[in-house]
Amino acid sequence: MNTHKSFGRNLSRALCVTVLCALSLPALAQMKVGFVNVNKILDDAPQAQAASKRIEKEFAPRDRSIISQQKELRSMEDKLVKNAAVMSASERQRQDSEIRALRREIRRLREEFREDLNLRRSQELSKLQTKVIQVIRALAKKENYDLILSDGVIYAGKRVDITATVIERLKTTK
Repeated sequence: MNTHKSFGRNLSRALCVTVLCALSLPALAQMKVGFVNVNKILDDAPQAQAASKRIEKEFAPRDRSIISQQKELRSMEDKLVKNAAVMSASERQRQDSEIRALRREIRRLREEFREDLNLRRSQELSKLQTKVIQVIRALAKKENYDLILSDGVIYAGKRVDITATVIERLKTTK
């Protein structure tokens, strides 16, 4: 269970409630508040789509290689099953050993592939999150927001939801 995330969200919610409660009603009425759906931004930002395409292009050759080896393995297994009756015991044993070795190699390659792919996605996500935060902060300063909320918000009306504006800003930045 990821207790650190839930603790952070609860702390964030408590802090927001405390801040809002501490403000007097007239000050609250004059506050400019915005809400950002970070998950939507991470899905819809052009940088996210570009990163996804880069990763796909980067990992496609390895993926094709693994698929090719899997086809080779299937072919070897089919050949062994088909010709087992006419093979000598030593030949069957040799081919069976080759099949096991290739199966292990494919498993190792798939695991390395998954690990490398996940690491690369994490790197790209981290870069994008940094960019999103920069854009949100710049937007907040330029448009004089007093408070911008994201995670932990149960409801945000259209007047305070600036998610689309952040996505538009991301389209104009590199």
